Parts: sequence; structure tokens; C-alpha cells
Amino acid sequence: MKSHKQTPTSIVVFGATGDLAKRKLFPAFFNLFLEGWMPEDFTIFSLGRKEHTDETFGEYILENIHNFSRNHDFSEAQWSQFREKIRYVPFDIKNDQSFYSLKKELDEYDSEIAHRTDRIFYLSIAPNFIENVSNNLKKYELVKDRIKDRIIIEKPFGYDKASAIHLNNLLSNNFEENQIYRIDHYLGKETVQNILAFRFANIMFEPLWNNKYIDSIQITVAEKVGVEERGSYYDGAGALRDMIQNHLMQILCMVAMEPPSVFKSSEIRNKKADVLKSVRRIHVEDIEHYTVRAQYTQGRIDGHDKVGYLEEPGVNPGSKTETFVAMKFYIDNERWNGVPFYMRTGKSMAAKQSSVVISFKEVPDDTFRNNKSMLSPNKLTINIQPEMDIKLSFMAKKPGLNMKLKPVDMVFDFFECSPNTPEAYETLLLDVLEGDPTLFMRSDQVEEAWDVISNIQEAWERFDIAKMQTYPAGSWGPEASDELLKRQGHYWISNSEIN
Repeated sequence: MKSHKQTPTSIVVFGATGDLAKRKLFPAFFNLFLEGWMPEDFTIFSLGRKEHTDETFGEYILENIHNFSRNHDFSEAQWSQFREKIRYVPFDIKNDQSFYSLKKELDEYDSEIAHRTDRIFYLSIAPNFIENVSNNLKKYELVKDRIKDRIIIEKPFGYDKASAIHLNNLLSNNFEENQIYRIDHYLGKETVQNILAFRFANIMFEPLWNNKYIDSIQITVAEKVGVEERGSYYDGAGALRDMIQNHLMQILCMVAMEPPSVFKSSEIRNKKADVLKSVRRIHVEDIEHYTVRAQYTQGRIDGHDKVGYLEEPGVNPGSKTETFVAMKFYIDNERWNGVPFYMRTGKSMAAKQSSVVISFKEVPDDTFRNNKSMLSPNKLTINIQPEMDIKLSFMAKKPGLNMKLKPVDMVFDFFECSPNTPEAYETLLLDVLEGDPTLFMRSDQVEEAWDVISNIQEAWERFDIAKMQTYPAGSWGPEASDELLKRQGHYWISNSEIN
């Protein structure tokens, strides 16, 4: 088993007994290990408050790998080799002594292998602990090598633009920007990454990728699940913060960015930041025209009754938090001038579906005027999850003696090509190991993304502008969402059309 990265590495996981670590991080590290991507010398220092020995923690990790890993085809010997790389460290995040002890552990490991390791700190912690942890990492000189040492921070990156700026200032006081990896797991998904390859590696598409040929673009991230056990957290967040500001904005950047001159992280991130700066800000007086917010009410999903959002445990019965958002944006630059970008996301919807749909303009002449009613505009659909495919819909002749047309599809299916595709966290963790920040958000990107929605956020929260719509659980959202598109002769591409 060859190792892709040879530099010895210390990986420190804050919150190692938490939900993210058990479901995503340790399964991802193990899969990277099985497939030869981890360094030959590495140790995962697992920090947590719970009482564990190295042995009991190893049993806990193995159970989670069986439950959550995509890969179950491994031997006892392989598990034993990985298990030896894990150390459990009881840790009190509020106690400075714990950071001093961690420094000793890391220094001793460096002495054991006679090498100053690369150090990666994964902050799988609540946002209110970030300040204390980052200050202590600097105070005890745990992240002092600007090249070898990196920190990974999970979203949310603040809760509005002001808090995002505060967080970025805090981090920049303690670390260099190149050391900070702000992780958004959506950017690690295979299909999202493939948007760049699809656009910039194929001459047939990039010349059409502009307002001369594209009529509109839709980005949908729909979930069948409701807020489940996260009611108290979600009620303080909502769909605008939880999904639009990060996941959907990042997908927008991948779709709309200008071609980078070279495939380098700095160049790609510059182009993404340019997109966010060019998104037209929605003025307060126009918010009702460009946005729709809603909450799900009682309904049925997969034959089961579903309670409404206001009846969910942990949710304030008088809550004004949205579980659904639909909105229309414009990007004011030469490439996209006049093209509407539609976004929607919601909980308790008809199906789980994340997709990008590029709708091209109609054929400009009347060559097939006798078949005009049968003509459908070309569509390019990029399915992100649960399906992972790229589908091109175009017109073709029906078999038969007459010239009759019908839409047909050409599909590239990721699952057929690679049924055991690496998960998003595997991709992103490997990038951190290799020091590649391409798929991670830079401070200016974070702040611009918040700025795009800041007027909307303030208008909804402070002034209650825009009526709160409702939609039954198990539907595709409120009627007002459909009306948002109908005004320009568009409609949402539903699951039935995507698949």
C-alpha cells in the first residue's frame, strides 16, 4: 500500500467523540488509509471530554466505521494498523492546562519519530469555542509553522456579515490565511468538483456558457427530512443562513466563475470571489419581489404523517424561522447580464434532490415550425445527490416515416463509472493533508457571501418584511415559489423531469 503523502503528520481532532467525528471524520481517515492516501507516519490525537482509554475509544471508532463508512471490505490486520495510529486524549477545552498537555504530547511524538511533523487541527466544536481554542493554539505555539501547520474550521462561519468579519479578524490575528481551511462539505462532492472539469476541459460547452445562449439557471437543494432532533439549533439558523449563504452560494460560484488562467488554488478562489462581488444586492424595497420564505406544515412523506415545523421539538411555537427559501439573483457582469439565477432549498420536501439545471434559449429560427409545439429548449442537468450524473437533454427525430421530434437524454452516470466513489470529507481531508486550499473558502469569499444576503436577513429578522408562506410537508414548497419563476415564463424543474 503506497502512501501518497510522505511527510509525517499529527492530526488533532477537537470534539473526537462528537457526531461529525463518528459519522464523517474517522470513516474518512480510515478510507484514505485503506486506499494508500495517508502518510506512512501519522497519529490522530483524539480529544474529548468522555472517559475513554485508547482501547475503548478504538472499539467506539470501529463500531462507527461499521455503521457509517462506505468501505466495509477490510481485514482485521488493516484495522489493527489503523488502530495503532489513534490516541485518545481526555481534554477540557476550557482549561488552559489541557493545551499545555497537548503541546507536550505533540512534541513527544515529534521526538519519537525524530521529525517535526505537519500538524493539522480539526475544530469539530461549537462556534462559541473557536475563539478560546484559536487563542490557546497560538499561546502555546501549537500552530507556529506557517507552512506545516493548518487548522480546519466547520461552518457556520458567523451568523451574519459582522460576526463573520469578527471571526476572520480573530483567526487572522492567530494564523496566516494560508493556514486556515474553512470547510464546506458540498465542495467535496464529486459532481460539484466536476463542474470545473466539465466547463473548462471541454471546448464544446465553454463558448455557450453565457447570456447569448443560456436562458436561466436553477440551483436546488431539497431535503425530505425535517429538522428532526435539531429543532433548537435550526430555529436559530434557518434555511437562508444554513444553506443559501454557504452551500448554494458556493455552487453558484462554480457554475458562474470566469475561466481561471491556470488551475491553481489562488486563481480559482479569486474567480469565485469575483462572482460573489458581482451578484446584484437586493434592496429592501425589492425583497418581496425577489424572495420567498416559508415554513412546512403538517403533511405526509413516504406514507407517514409529518408534523409541521412549529410543532417540532425545540422549535418556538411562534417562530419566524424559515424552513424554505426561494430567490432570484442576477450577476452583473458581461457574461451573465440579464440571466436569472434561481435558488431554492427546503426541509420536508417531496424528494431529496440537489441539482443544477442550465436551461438554454430556444432555437432562434423556424426551420421546424411545423414541430414548434414539440420543441423543448436544451437543458443541462448536473445532479449532485442522491443521483450523481450529468444529463444533456436535446431534440432528436422520432423513429418513423414523418419528421417528428422528441427530447432525448445523454447521461454520464458517476455511480456506473465508480460505484464506490470517495465521500466529500475524504476529498477535503486529503486536500488539507496535501496543503491544497482550492476547495476551501477564503475570508473574502465568506464575507462577500454574507453580504449578498445581509439585506434579506435583516429585513426578515428585524422588520418582518415578506410574508411567511407555508407548504405541506412532502410538497415542493409554496405556490409563491412557483409564481417567482412564472413572472418570466419559467418553472421549477421537478424531480420527475430531472430523473
